Amino acid sequence: MEKPVRWLWEEYVAALGSFVRAVDALNGIIGRATAWLVLAVVVICFGVVLARYGFDWGDIRLQESYVWLHAVIFMIGAGYTLREDGHVRVDVIYANLSLRGKAIVNLIGTLLFLVPWLLVILYFGWPFISTSWRILEPSAEPGGLPGYFILKSVIMVFAGLMLVQGLAGAARSILVLQGYEEWAPKEGGH
Repeated sequence: MEKPVRWLWEEYVAALGSFVRAVDALNGIIGRATAWLVLAVVVICFGVVLARYGFDWGDIRLQESYVWLHAVIFMIGAGYTLREDGHVRVDVIYANLSLRGKAIVNLIGTLLFLVPWLLVILYFGWPFISTSWRILEPSAEPGGLPGYFILKSVIMVFAGLMLVQGLAGAARSILVLQGYEEWAPKEGGH
């Protein structure tokens, strides 16, 4: 390779690598922080059960709070799960592929399936969520939690985190296809 072309190529590889590292770090922090919400869900759910069956008392806000937190855990944690390769996959063929074959499958799957569906969610979700914000939509349950519009906003956070993690995965696949096998995902995640 000529010197200017080689330098440009090295900059391209470095930029892709920096992007992958940054997105992996972002979703790593978010995933670990979100995991603590599981403890909150368990404690609140236990409190609701104890109050209902031990003291014959219930509160719709407490019940909704653990359901809403559960939704947040799954939506916000999805990017981390993608980073850790924890989403469902049919491994009958994939598991036996070479690193290069896996990179091709991951790249095609991301560009043909993941990215378009996330763009659909962002496009059609925006009016749905902005309407909810405009009316400051509360829970549909009488006596329920206010701020349902905030919970609906998590849809956009979900799509955004999944999109950047998907693009980081695509960049990782491109690096592997270019011969940088050290960028291949580790077995069982990062």
